[in-house]
Amino acid sequence: MEESVMVGQVVPNFSLEVYDPAKTMFSTFSLEKTRNMGKWTVLIFYPGDYTFVCPTELADVGRRNQELEETGVVVVSVSRDSKFVHLAWHREEKLLKEVSYLMGSDPTGQVSRLFGALDESTGLALRGTFIINPEGKLVGSEINFYNLGRNAEELVRKMKANTYLAKHPEEACPANWSSGQKTLKPGEALVGRVADALAH
Repeated sequence: MEESVMVGQVVPNFSLEVYDPAKTMFSTFSLEKTRNMGKWTVLIFYPGDYTFVCPTELADVGRRNQELEETGVVVVSVSRDSKFVHLAWHREEKLLKEVSYLMGSDPTGQVSRLFGALDESTGLALRGTFIINPEGKLVGSEINFYNLGRNAEELVRKMKANTYLAKHPEEACPANWSSGQKTLKPGEALVGRVADALAH
């Protein structure tokens, strides 16, 4: 079995056939092309179309997609369903009316497997969220089991933190950090003095 890409590693280039709800047409997502545009990529794997928790998650991300785009992100949801099923599901499921980001098709499970998000026992993707920076490095990874939905607000927070840190690599973001809050500058002076640094 191929090894999954790990956080900190560069993601091999891949492509996915997609349904683009914003343009109501089929197209192709290419990681290489997105990297060349200087964009971040967020991949949102989920078990399947016409299921139950999945439309609530995709709708949640849809409501925050503009904020994500403002951080320079291309969002792609991914399941093993075909692009044709994505189109039909988007047209039929009312929860998906705000979904304007790309809906990717991974029929062989190859991309899901690349990220360690494929449940080999069922052939379905788990609820995996992966953040890839413009250099192609995997900087964020989260996988939930089938019965637990994710939180798009937290994804937006992570993306704002990641884009801030990309511009300020000498800093670090503490727990629950949000834009405008204090960051940390790791070094000898900070050892054992984190509370003091955050208080001032």
